[in-house]
This record gives sequence, structure tokens and C-alpha cells, in this order.
Amino acid sequence: MIPILLGTEALSPGSIAWLSRGLTALVGLFVALLAYRGFKRNDVPKMRSLALGIGLLTTGVFLTVTAANFAGAGTGRILIARGLVTVAGLCAVLVALLYQ
Repeated sequence: MIPILLGTEALSPGSIAWLSRGLTALVGLFVALLAYRGFKRNDVPKMRSLALGIGLLTTGVFLTVTAANFAGAGTGRILIARGLVTVAGLCAVLVALLYQ
């Protein structure tokens, strides 16, 4: 692998992965905010559930994993926390799809 040089330091694969996860969280938060604005504008509850689901699947997972990592949780606990937030996000998206 060829290191990318920024100044005097090379970016490690771990930092590149962290940056890409952070970018995914930011884009997901933007999409969730757009869905929430759609809910507020049109008063459609489906959009609120969709906004919550997208937010949990992207930004929620990123924040959960980051907080658990900084708290010193082990790999198993981080995976459980990530899985729970992912399931909650998928349930919110499912409610948005099935809501009448």
C-alpha cells in the first residue's frame, strides 16, 4: 500500500477508515435532515420515521462506535452496541415503509 503524505506524516489505514466512516456519518446526517424537513413541510409521519432510521443507520452507528471505543469497551461490546443501533435504525425504516 502506498502511504499518502500530508506534511510530514503518512495517513494510516486506520485513520483513512475513520475518516471515511465520519464522512458517511455526515452525509447520512444531511440526508436525515432533508427527510426531517420533508416531514415538517408536508406533515407526513413516514418521513419522520425515515429520517430517524437513516440517522441511526449512519450517524448513530458512528457516534455509538466512537463513544464505545473512547470508553475502552472491548470489541464484543462495540459490536453489540453497533448491532443494537443498526437494528433500531432498520426498524425505523421498516415502520416508514409499512406505515399507512
